[in-house]
Amino acid sequence: MLRSMYAGISGLRNHQVKMDVIGNNIANVNTIGFKKSRVSFQEILSQTIKNASAPTDKRGGTNSQQAGLGMAVGSVTVIHSAGSLQSTGRMTDLAIEGDGFFILKSGDDIFYSRAGDFSFDRDGYLINASGLKVQGYLPIVDPLTGASRIDDLNPVTIGELKINIGEGSGGKDTENIRLINNLDSQAPLNATITAPIEIYDENGREYQAQISFFRTGISEWNYTIAIKDNDGNMIEDIENNTGLLNFSNVGKLDQENSEIETISFSDIGGGTISINVDFSKITQFAAPSSVQADFQDGYASGTLENALIDNSGVITGVYSNGEKRELGKIALASFKNPAGLISAGGNVFKTSNNSGLANIGSAGTGSRGTISPGTLEMSNVDLSEEFVDMISTQRGFQANSRIITTTDEMLQELTNMKR
Repeated sequence: MLRSMYAGISGLRNHQVKMDVIGNNIANVNTIGFKKSRVSFQEILSQTIKNASAPTDKRGGTNSQQAGLGMAVGSVTVIHSAGSLQSTGRMTDLAIEGDGFFILKSGDDIFYSRAGDFSFDRDGYLINASGLKVQGYLPIVDPLTGASRIDDLNPVTIGELKINIGEGSGGKDTENIRLINNLDSQAPLNATITAPIEIYDENGREYQAQISFFRTGISEWNYTIAIKDNDGNMIEDIENNTGLLNFSNVGKLDQENSEIETISFSDIGGGTISINVDFSKITQFAAPSSVQADFQDGYASGTLENALIDNSGVITGVYSNGEKRELGKIALASFKNPAGLISAGGNVFKTSNNSGLANIGSAGTGSRGTISPGTLEMSNVDLSEEFVDMISTQRGFQANSRIITTTDEMLQELTNMKR
């Protein structure tokens, strides 16, 4: 009878563990990125009363006789199913659609999380609610050209993402200009058409350029480029600032019979600016002249005003001068066995011997999901399921308590036999 009593005790103890897990699930029903846990039971080794016997010619075999000794907790498993996404409209709120974890760091400690309620601290670091710094790919700057790029195949470039709103950005000199639209084929000989263009030197200083077209023939136009600074002074030190445009019978530019050079002039700072002008989109039709520049790749100096995050995790800085620059890329980690991760509190996990090593990469690659900016992943707890589990657990606890009380009554009857 003592076996039944201890079996009941094991039932009480382990059903209490299950109720603890259920209670934690329900308590975190509104916790961002929370993953519910599930308890499974298993029986304890049984005590063999009689061993099994093999059949003989005269008698059949008999099965063993065993009495169970109770039950134990088999596992407490974290269920990493996806939670629903809730829109917040806040750009630094991020959710992962699919598998993967954000990578967070505090000193030398690395953590992983599905909760993407991030923000920037006063130093510009992207952090979670507990101050852990979000990890991502940092831009690599070419020392010769000053251009930056994101190398998301090189783990060496992973570090703490830092965005400094208000940070200045130097200007870029104009290297290419593209002109579009039409020169009127009905314009009289010696007619002049002008088109203004803004260009910049390497320090972001703006200059006003003017391209003048002078008709010299039925299908020919000479062009001249003049540049003046913001004070209205003409810059005369210009090389190759004139040329010839020749158009075919169908009004398209005949580049082989045209004379186009790369213009070059000295800026105020003493440097030299060389500009390639693309005339290939200009036509000569019987329509009003409307030549203008639709592209030039220079820009003035500016300051960082905003940072945008796309589905691949790229953080793009938007500057006051209209420039857009990739400032970093959020990295994600995936695991062969995410259920093996250990909860470290604060909506974060740490690796264990059974989770496997983190496979780090970009969102949308490998088995990693994409990033949804302006949303948060909610808890995956299903309250209706938890309530049903809570009822069945309470009934299991109640039934095991009856085992103990019933066994106690049987022992009481046994002790009363001597009276």
